[in-house]
Amino acid sequence: MPPMIYLDYQATTPLAPEAREAMLRWLEGAGEGDGFANPSSTHKAGRAAAAAVEVARDQVAALLPRGGRVFFTSGATEALNWALFSGAKAKPGGVAGLSIEHAASLQCLERLNATILPVDGEGVAVAPDDVLIPENGIVATMLVNNEVGTIQPVAAFAAAAHAKNSLLLCDAVQGYGRVAIPGEADLIAISAHKIHGPKGIGALWVRDGIDLEPLMFGGAQEQGMRSGTVSPALCAGFGAAAALAAERFEQDAAHVERLWSVARDMLPEWTLNGAESPRYHGNLNVRRDGVNGLRLMSDARNVAFSLGSACGSGSGKVSHVLRAMGVGEADARASIRLGWGRYTTEEALREGLNAIKDAARLQGVN
Repeated sequence: MPPMIYLDYQATTPLAPEAREAMLRWLEGAGEGDGFANPSSTHKAGRAAAAAVEVARDQVAALLPRGGRVFFTSGATEALNWALFSGAKAKPGGVAGLSIEHAASLQCLERLNATILPVDGEGVAVAPDDVLIPENGIVATMLVNNEVGTIQPVAAFAAAAHAKNSLLLCDAVQGYGRVAIPGEADLIAISAHKIHGPKGIGALWVRDGIDLEPLMFGGAQEQGMRSGTVSPALCAGFGAAAALAAERFEQDAAHVERLWSVARDMLPEWTLNGAESPRYHGNLNVRRDGVNGLRLMSDARNVAFSLGSACGSGSGKVSHVLRAMGVGEADARASIRLGWGRYTTEEALREGLNAIKDAARLQGVN
């Protein structure tokens, strides 16, 4: 069987070799075998592990606004849940959030009886309506949509929220390390495995002066906010991935733009879902009349791509993002999401797109 062509970078990204190397010492031990030490221990090995965690924290923070603290979590889902539920207690005036938020936010919003804010037909949030923004509450606005790649006007929503003494939570998972992070946000959730780091770790950035309730109690780790033994290996991998993203920011961006041009040239008959701009061009969500996306995945089995969010891909439901944009059910089921990045070669992209086009022809679509 030919090797898999991976075009699903929104679901996860390949682990960077540099991140893997950074993790190994804290997985295998080094020298005297102290790499496995608990960073809460006060002996020499524990202090070394704690230092590695703090180095990683600084590396992750370097891609975020100044004037805030980074708390490591198990991932962005935990960070978003923590921010929304604790933020709603700190600011009890109400909650609002975009209709195209990731399920990790959207299901929290539903449980908090939040006001759901609309997007236009291109997947960009409608200008904030003062009536819909809560007073002394919290507003959730993602940066880059995970399904269609559109970039949201976070700064405008932050201004509207702050005018009413509310907080702005930004889900920056798909934007972190790829686009500039808006400095106006009060809370920012990110994840390591979207930037070539390991799975199982993310972070919540909290602006100085904002007090959230601790997420968990116990050993007072993470500055007393999230008890539980911290993994130096996961932190080191996250930090190395963040440092590499900062170092390669312009190079990665240029590569993504080149692949976007190739893909758009190769799929002229496919309709773009979402605005072409403002958009992160490592995400191409397209549809074609007469195509069944699920069957397309089966027939182009050597290409890894998706129909939408990986978290909801097995549900059989039509994408809530496309529905919020006004895309009909038939068009939504004819839609696919393609994602690429640093380790995607132009040759692999062309081969993968040709395989998808061949699979479409099997459905009678030329």
